[in-house]
Amino acid sequence: MSCKKAQEFLEKEQVTTEAVVDARKIRIEADEAWALLKTAKAITAAKGKKIVRFKQAVEEKEAILRQVMGPSGNLRAPTYRMDDEFIVGFNVDFYTDWLK
Repeated sequence: MSCKKAQEFLEKEQVTTEAVVDARKIRIEADEAWALLKTAKAITAAKGKKIVRFKQAVEEKEAILRQVMGPSGNLRAPTYRMDDEFIVGFNVDFYTDWLK
């Protein structure tokens, strides 16, 4: 559900994405997710109204993976990469601030 809300929000704000991976068809498990995330300068994870920000990915691997991995062991969706920053999950207030 949050993927659909995120996509609707981005379309309304006229934000386009370069690539889309359907998490229902392509799984990104912890090791592969970490290979992507460890290079980030910043990672923000949104779960409902809770927002958690990480600045030093390498030093916080376990904490980051707890926030970004879903109960099925798959990288939570939606996940967006913008330059060297990752956004995982959806929170309308955070997205509004992020796009400013």
